[in-house]
Amino acid sequence: MNDETKNAGPKEKVYSESEIVAKLKEELPHWRYENGWIRRKYKTHSWKSTLMVINTVGHLAEAAWHHPDLKASYAWVEVLLQNHAAKGITDKDFELAKKIESVVQWQPGKEAGSLEGTPQSDQRFAYVKYDD
Repeated sequence: MNDETKNAGPKEKVYSESEIVAKLKEELPHWRYENGWIRRKYKTHSWKSTLMVINTVGHLAEAAWHHPDLKASYAWVEVLLQNHAAKGITDKDFELAKKIESVVQWQPGKEAGSLEGTPQSDQRFAYVKYDD
């Protein structure tokens, strides 16, 4: 057994297009499937906010050891996920998408805790344009 065989885990299920579309509709409604990728565009209020989203996604991707492609401009970031090794969309893509979604869309001010969240009414502090 060579090193490549030894490190290759069980073959991952690659989802069909219809399975991907159904799974996104049910579990990640703001994500879409296009050209072999699951994607989500996050709108922000400024370049500073865009960079914070990029860094957040980068941290989550590195921790997961599953790296998306990113596209960005002044007030948006697009996250594109696909499992290159499996040549398609796998559970790794869905799991990382869910984690990214939960962290980027987190609004502590809407929870019953003591954290107030970023003030959205004052543009000096506005961060992500949440989906509400």
